Amino acid sequence: MHIVHIITRLILGGAQENTLITCQLLAQRGHRITLITGPALGPEGALFERTRNAGYEVVVLNDLIHPIRFQNDLRAYGELKRLLRQLEPDIVHTHSAKAGILERFVGWSLKGKLPRKGRSVPHVVHTVHGLVFHPYQSRLLNAMYILIERAAARRTDAFITVADTMTEKAKAARIGLDKPWTTAYSAIEEDAFLTPPSQTQIQQFRRQYDIPLDATVFVCVARIAELKGHSYIIESAKALRREYENCCWLFVGDGELTDTIKAKIHSEGLQGCFRFTGLVPPEQIPLILHASDILVHCSLREGLARVLPQAMLCAKPVISFDIDGAKEVVTPQTGFLTEPKNVGQLIRACQRLLDEPALRRQLGENGRQFVKEKFAPDTMVDTLERIYHDLMKTGR
Repeated sequence: MHIVHIITRLILGGAQENTLITCQLLAQRGHRITLITGPALGPEGALFERTRNAGYEVVVLNDLIHPIRFQNDLRAYGELKRLLRQLEPDIVHTHSAKAGILERFVGWSLKGKLPRKGRSVPHVVHTVHGLVFHPYQSRLLNAMYILIERAAARRTDAFITVADTMTEKAKAARIGLDKPWTTAYSAIEEDAFLTPPSQTQIQQFRRQYDIPLDATVFVCVARIAELKGHSYIIESAKALRREYENCCWLFVGDGELTDTIKAKIHSEGLQGCFRFTGLVPPEQIPLILHASDILVHCSLREGLARVLPQAMLCAKPVISFDIDGAKEVVTPQTGFLTEPKNVGQLIRACQRLLDEPALRRQLGENGRQFVKEKFAPDTMVDTLERIYHDLMKTGR
């Protein structure tokens, strides 16, 4: 099959890594793959290097950008339509909000109109990595987004979500009720996470960031941006630091709130126990997780944060706010779920893991066994291929 994947921008992020793994494995299985994306604007870093010699074509559209800008969006729509006429794909598979909206309208408008293709081609598939409507923005904005998503759903043949919760929330908003929905957990290239680095590498990493070798390290891997919850971790550190002097908190990532978060840490007098790595390439994440002890994830909005299963593959216990798909991997056997924004619960979960090293080890080992097959790349791509083939066979 010829499959075109479209994503708004190739920044460092879970949806982007998922898409790149998908494109590479599908190409290795003999499909013709084209990836269309916009420029990687912003402070989050880019993943274009990972597309080199990966076995598929990459097309960058300069007008396909993240912010809503009518003129750019109109030009991007026209350019996408022109490209699809040239490429004549069997499947158009969209990711992320902007690309997902524009390209589903484009793909649907071309059904049966591509030369040398069947009447129902291209088939339009959309992956929901996270929902654009959520409780932390205005009702009016949410209502507008839901109406747009319902319209786009009418132009979608099949939906894929990275967590069952995404399906439940979309259907509760009456999006795509008459369309098939399938969960395909976001693929992780597991070998690097399952294979621990040497003690020498771990010690070198800790020395690089001035982390005491005997410290217990809480790590947060996330863009430093709105709704990512770094401030709740800082609040918990204020209390924990008084009782546990040998703790350290490591923030991995960058974003528009970095300076604000650093200023908050300084104002609380906590600069001695916080470290920042800034942007790091994805291939360094396994070492960072192995060099840490406990993952803390306090985001208020995610599909299913891929750092949760990544930490579990490294046999690390996890603490997460109970949002969206987190409960599908964070269970009493693998870690702790706490109420969103509940710093008291967050502190108590941290205390439990600090007080019980044996529990940390047991939860970590349980987590590794739990996610190993669920998040394997072949597991995800087998699911996608089955959906593609079913659409081609049924002519949906």
